[in-house]
Amino acid sequence: MRSFSPSQLSRATWISRFSAFAVALLGLSSTSFAQLRATPIEAIRKPEGFEVELLYEVPMDQQGSWVCLCVDPKGRLITSDQYGKLYRVTLNQNAQDEDKVQVEQLDVNIGMAQGLLCFADSLYIHVNGQAPDGPGLYQLKDTNGDDQYDSIKMLVPTKGGGEHGQHAIIPGPDGKLYFCAGNQTDIPAKIDRSMVPRNWSEDHLVGRMPDARGFMKDRLAPGGFVARMNPDGSNVELIATGFRNEYDIAFNPLGELMTYDADMEWDVGTPWYRPTRVNHVISGAEFGWRNGTGKWPEYYADSFGAVANIGPGSPTGITFGTGAKFPAKYQQALLISDWSYGVIYAVKMQPFGATYQGTAEPFISASPLPVTDLVVHPDGNLYFAIGGRKTQSALYRVRYTGNESTVAAQPLDTPEAAKARELRHQLEKYHSYQDPAAIKLALANIGSDDRAIRFAARIALEHQPVDQWRSEVLAQKNPQAIITGIVALTRCGQKSDQAEALQTLRQLNWNELTETQKLELLRAYSLCFTRFGTPDDAARKLVVEHLDSHFPSTVSLLNRELAALLVYVKAPNIISRVVKQLRTASAQDDQIHNAFCLREATEGWTLEDRESYLKWFFDVASARGGASFGGFIANIRTVALSHLPEDQKAALAKWIDRLPEPVDPLTDLKPRALVKEWKVDDLADVAEKDQQTRNFEKGREMFAVAQCYKCHRFAGQGGIQGPDLTGAGGRFSNRDLLVSIIEPSKEISDQYQSIQFLLEDDTVVVGRVANMNANGLSVMTNMLDPGNFTNIQRKDIAEMKPSPLSPMPSGLIDTLTQEEVLDLIAYIRSGGRPDHPLFGKKTAAK
Repeated sequence: MRSFSPSQLSRATWISRFSAFAVALLGLSSTSFAQLRATPIEAIRKPEGFEVELLYEVPMDQQGSWVCLCVDPKGRLITSDQYGKLYRVTLNQNAQDEDKVQVEQLDVNIGMAQGLLCFADSLYIHVNGQAPDGPGLYQLKDTNGDDQYDSIKMLVPTKGGGEHGQHAIIPGPDGKLYFCAGNQTDIPAKIDRSMVPRNWSEDHLVGRMPDARGFMKDRLAPGGFVARMNPDGSNVELIATGFRNEYDIAFNPLGELMTYDADMEWDVGTPWYRPTRVNHVISGAEFGWRNGTGKWPEYYADSFGAVANIGPGSPTGITFGTGAKFPAKYQQALLISDWSYGVIYAVKMQPFGATYQGTAEPFISASPLPVTDLVVHPDGNLYFAIGGRKTQSALYRVRYTGNESTVAAQPLDTPEAAKARELRHQLEKYHSYQDPAAIKLALANIGSDDRAIRFAARIALEHQPVDQWRSEVLAQKNPQAIITGIVALTRCGQKSDQAEALQTLRQLNWNELTETQKLELLRAYSLCFTRFGTPDDAARKLVVEHLDSHFPSTVSLLNRELAALLVYVKAPNIISRVVKQLRTASAQDDQIHNAFCLREATEGWTLEDRESYLKWFFDVASARGGASFGGFIANIRTVALSHLPEDQKAALAKWIDRLPEPVDPLTDLKPRALVKEWKVDDLADVAEKDQQTRNFEKGREMFAVAQCYKCHRFAGQGGIQGPDLTGAGGRFSNRDLLVSIIEPSKEISDQYQSIQFLLEDDTVVVGRVANMNANGLSVMTNMLDPGNFTNIQRKDIAEMKPSPLSPMPSGLIDTLTQEEVLDLIAYIRSGGRPDHPLFGKKTAAK
């Protein structure tokens, strides 16, 4: 979708054109940057009834840039400069503006923390930089009563550090202290017990390509982790692994642990990109971070997935609203900070079996607003800091002054959810312990429809000797139990188990499985090969007999896993079929996945397929993504060319001897003639009264023609710069959908609001701030090219205002006929399900 890119305007013209809009939309006055340091409160968006106060603007040359907060027993805040010392902040509730806080540097030789906790008589500090005994988790105490910490003790040493290093420390409901670290930090050598079975591996069926720019290319599983310990540093236990860079963790009132994990923004546009997401950190969990192309999708049976997918961003501090004098919905929400895009989201999590499902909405936002950490204070207010990477730091307070009740809210729960969590906790008691009782309980639950319960059951099983449960897993009759049990066996068994494991999977009837079970079945087959080794001809034949007739599928994610597995086992004619999928898939991430699966295949190619495959690299030159996107495509092509037979090179010379050149991403679809400049009223009544059986394939085609896949994710496909539309049909009427498509600027979500920056030289830059460093801002000005930033300096900004135009352009369906529009609306309403009633029988649109 085109971004709005105004030409240069005179300052007077620019201000007059957008000033009225800004004031009307957000209550903003014209914001001058001539003296601006911290984000002014006038620029901060907040819900009705809330007030935001700027308490303290941190003098950068003296106190640096603050990145974490905690509350001490006297109600004072303690914070750390990312690259320097610790500071204590005394809050003066009734003082004038200039005296609202008093800040003092703590007289202790330690700092550079990204995790702080005051607990009992100690200050715990997680250091990922310089410290007396290197990086790790330290305990500080005041031994002489002078209100200064004079004792420093290393509790848990760790290796690694930096921004993906040692992070938060929080108290748990069990009296233990929980801490986390990103994927540049090794699992502590001092692990007394591990809830996570120590059988982790990369598990890539068709291989892995490292990050195209070389970032952390040698960093392998298990990735970032969450652990716990006694307050004295004893009994360190590993709770979960597989994170990229979870900065903070938080318990809900029921004692369930959550985190907000990072994406790899350089991967945007690729099939291995995973958006920032909220994770439920259950015992023994693995969340599937791997370097480069190797990241596990959330539907893998051996990865626990997400509570809520948020989108592109940079996760920092999180906290539940528990204890805040806020309306109930905010007390019950998980408040999460996105440093890049300047948003604090409120994530409402509903119980979903033994875990949760969540939805996020912006709570506090501005651009820029690089939130680093936040805490609910005993006074009932929320305090948050901005800063990091040597950007201007400040401390803010959020108060509720509205009319809604702020009485302490009850946790969101149901009797059914409480019962499911109790069962999950019973299974988790056997994580890391060997006990015959564990096998009976685990086998009874590996077939559960509840993903969290069967996950906990499998982990309990993997902690028991495999010889004690192998035969019982292979004797299971329930399809889900068979799949989950074989996943456990692949992770704990040996090469000699492969044949019987494959035979056991083969007995499952594909057509009787749910979509989730089909995806997990394909993962189980893959693990039989990644863990047990290359299959023999009999094993290959067995897999082909079971699965070959089901490719291609109408479900994108099934197509991806089937393509990878069938290419691996060299199914008959699979190259031609995957090449066809490569050429016909609507979404670029599906196309890239198919290209990736084919890159090392050496058998079964025809010259025509080779040419079609190599031509695709020229066609995809119009695609855009994150900073590593182009490098990934180039690397896939390089590997593919390395496998070309000598006798085909001459015939394919036109695709070999030159490099694909980037082209305008708006030219990658065949031109279509203008049908009509559609208005909402032209189509709304027709859509409501439509009783035709709609065409699923045509709707999916129109989703691509209208370029929706460029920015929107839908049914597991597409971009991520705009909102995920998979559930849009369940939330919006036909008219609402048409308004969003035809009049995108009529209502713009705070989450996707662009900002217009007027520079001192009268240049106008329009976009979203996506990154910051010291006094520089990186602005994403084109949603079609998310890896290409316009860099501006804060000192060069004269004015900033919200843009009145959506990043999504109008006119996207003006080349569609009325019938094509109706098919498109039906496709969106279906959530991408071909079996939706809109496609199967005549039904009135609702």
